[in-house]
Amino acid sequence: MTSLARIPLEGGGSVLVESTDGLEGPVKAGRIGDVIREVPQTLQEALESVTQVAQAALEQLRKARPDQITVEFGVELAVEAGAVITKSKANCHLQVSVSWTNDDG
Repeated sequence: MTSLARIPLEGGGSVLVESTDGLEGPVKAGRIGDVIREVPQTLQEALESVTQVAQAALEQLRKARPDQITVEFGVELAVEAGAVITKSKANCHLQVSVSWTNDDG
């Protein structure tokens, strides 16, 4: 059964996300609060590690001096673990595309 997780935002407020690691079985009517799990860190804190991964990837790829860089990866918000980089459709963690243009033309 899917439940909900409430993730606080640094500026106030929160966002509700579906969580597949929720409670098993039916929930009595009027007890929706019983299936909402409170996440102890903010969304921004959870995504900090993802930001660091993106920055590290870009720093390294810029050494090749391409004209364009695209880095794509999936992010899963796990209630217990925070943000986790997930496998994509192509079964990889990072999908990288770099391109150069020929300006000699």
